[in-house]
Amino acid sequence: MSSSNSSVNGGLSVKRIAVPESPDAGNASDFRVFHGLLVAHQRELWGNQDRSPTLAEAVHFWQGNAYEERQVFLAYRDGAVVGSGTLTLPLSENTTTAGVDVLVDSPFRRRGFGSRILGVLEQLARGRGRISFDAYCEEPIAPVLEGAALLDAKSGTGGVPVDSASTQFALHHGYSLEQVETNSTLPFPVEEEVLRVLDVEATRRAGGYSVIAWQDKCPEELVDVFARLKSLMSTEVPIAGLGWEGEEWDALRVRQEESTWAASGVDSVVAVARHDATGELAAYTVLTHRGALPAVIYQEDTLVAPGHRGHRLGMVVKIANLRRAKELWPDATSVMTWNANENRHMLAINIALGFKPSGFEGEWQKRLE
Repeated sequence: MSSSNSSVNGGLSVKRIAVPESPDAGNASDFRVFHGLLVAHQRELWGNQDRSPTLAEAVHFWQGNAYEERQVFLAYRDGAVVGSGTLTLPLSENTTTAGVDVLVDSPFRRRGFGSRILGVLEQLARGRGRISFDAYCEEPIAPVLEGAALLDAKSGTGGVPVDSASTQFALHHGYSLEQVETNSTLPFPVEEEVLRVLDVEATRRAGGYSVIAWQDKCPEELVDVFARLKSLMSTEVPIAGLGWEGEEWDALRVRQEESTWAASGVDSVVAVARHDATGELAAYTVLTHRGALPAVIYQEDTLVAPGHRGHRLGMVVKIANLRRAKELWPDATSVMTWNANENRHMLAINIALGFKPSGFEGEWQKRLE
């Protein structure tokens, strides 16, 4: 690997590209090609862009931050772009891990280009002392529902089609399937009568708690306790055998996430449940929305702190947020969420609200030691 972060492998050139300051920056052309490959792939796979970031969102994400370095690559063959790769390097926690992703444009698949791109990414990661590589692959749910033979996840719950190209690619390169997440979609808005019935039932169990909500920016008086609650998100949700360390969140990290969303054209609404007797924040949920893709809302984190479970707080905060989203984003027609298959409690909440499975995500890992 040369100092210019480029590699030539079997006639394929893999080159790290600059992430521009904005989508309109003078050096944005390569990044636009990179983003265009992703959008084309999403359209091929899903028939829409519902799961792909906007260009502005991608620019700000791949700039990285103090908590994670992010690198973007394009692969060339005879002057033509044939694919892309990304490498993410955590800097605060999980500093022996790296995230890798490979995409080969459809006309150039099954020629070994993906393997060569992955080899470059893994070599770079090893050079930074990373000994565990993580990768994800999200696909439509149809083959699973139709009874395709599955490779079971090590978590013991869920699997991915064993004969799919992504599964065979991962296995060929020594990755193991640690966990499977279900991607679910909810028609939006949810009928108020459905929310009312669920809310009455949940509120009966949630005595002693109050719901607080905000848009885009956490109130200053809550940001420290909210950060402590967000720290639990990385340790209290199922992670199977992925072995990740917990993330440490403070007010600065919360504000960094909020500012990145704002710069990317992403709006957010948050609902939290506060324990009246102690003032502790016991649960939270986040929805995000992109004005450039107004039909889709993303359900981000939802968490109930361990000491406050059993009071239906997850349902209470989700209902509050869905009602607020209806007011703020009237053009939205669906909400998307992702949950580990073993997270039965949260999946049950989503099913009660009306979410239906639409995709799955295999979470793969390769350990060198």
